[in-house]
Amino acid sequence: MATILVVDDELGIRALLSEILTDEGHSVEVAENAAQARTMRESCKPDLVLLDIWMPDVDGVTLLKEWSANGQLTMPVIMMSGHGTIDTAVEATKFGAQAFLEKPVTMQKLLRAVEQGLTKPAPRATHSSAPVHLATVTPITAAPSYSSMMQPSLAAVRIETHHPVENNHHHAPANHCFAAHQALSHEQSFELDRPLREARDDFERAYFEFHLAREGGSMTRVAEKTGLERTHLYRKLKQLGVDLSRNKKAAAN
Repeated sequence: MATILVVDDELGIRALLSEILTDEGHSVEVAENAAQARTMRESCKPDLVLLDIWMPDVDGVTLLKEWSANGQLTMPVIMMSGHGTIDTAVEATKFGAQAFLEKPVTMQKLLRAVEQGLTKPAPRATHSSAPVHLATVTPITAAPSYSSMMQPSLAAVRIETHHPVENNHHHAPANHCFAAHQALSHEQSFELDRPLREARDDFERAYFEFHLAREGGSMTRVAEKTGLERTHLYRKLKQLGVDLSRNKKAAAN
């Protein structure tokens, strides 16, 4: 993946963005002011910079202008601000910023901006036209003992109920729970040699389909079991592509 430099004077913002981007497989470096950002830019050669506008010593736009004037803007820069205006965003774009994120930054907007930034050509630089350097990842070879037990890129997960079926108004009818147990109490293989989000989506899809079958398609009971609010649950199932009509038909049979 890529090396990303996060420049922000707020510790909480640096920690949050670092956690999100690290989970996505990126290597993350942080700086809390312009002086540290200059040093980190030289030492780690980031593929992309997330740069806060309002900082106590030198603001982000001034630092962006400096990099542009010195021919150091050889990487995409995404500006961030909780108090930015359209004029500020336009000014930053004039000096080479590729995008502007308004705080609080949502995970979806952050990841989209980073993905787009890494796929665009590097900004024009005064003294350099070097392409953006993408960090390389060295594959990790599984230990022989692990290879002898299972394929390195696959994990088998057994999904099953852990409590006896209770036939009352808080649970699905016994025949539905039994059918769910029979249908879903088996090993499922998940491909691990791929992006975390895709592997996580597959697991979550299996998780929610299991609970939908177990609870007879009742969204109310699934919401209770999974600890999600119903509206959030509907959005999550739609995002994962879970076929609710299929689960309702299975519960009716």
